[in-house]
Amino acid sequence: QVQLVESGGGLVQAGGSLRLSCAASGRTFSNYAVGWFRQAPGKEREFAAAIMWSSGDTYYKDSVKGRFTISRDNAENTVYLQMNSLKPEDTAVYYCAATPYTGAYYVTKNGYYNSWGQGTQVTVSS
Repeated sequence: QVQLVESGGGLVQAGGSLRLSCAASGRTFSNYAVGWFRQAPGKEREFAAAIMWSSGDTYYKDSVKGRFTISRDNAENTVYLQMNSLKPEDTAVYYCAATPYTGAYYVTKNGYYNSWGQGTQVTVSS
């Protein structure tokens, strides 16, 4: 497993932006997919975005397409989630996760991820 550390959450007004970071330690992200999931109070954890480390292919939840961008920095072994045009309904704890299952079928499903970060709070005020 790979150890993950998230950062970059905070409080922002609707329409604002935040960038989340997910840094790996213990091993690199090579041959992994890295995803961002989020969990709002009283709701189940849901997929937001994912990136295949080797190919750079990306996947997004429909409601964040065009507003969120997931990217990777090979040298820093870090994945970023740039969030623009934030809405109050984006408020949640955001989790970074890694999975060795790199097929498109798997990366949107949290059950296939075996490494999770501690989570970072994102709050969007109206």
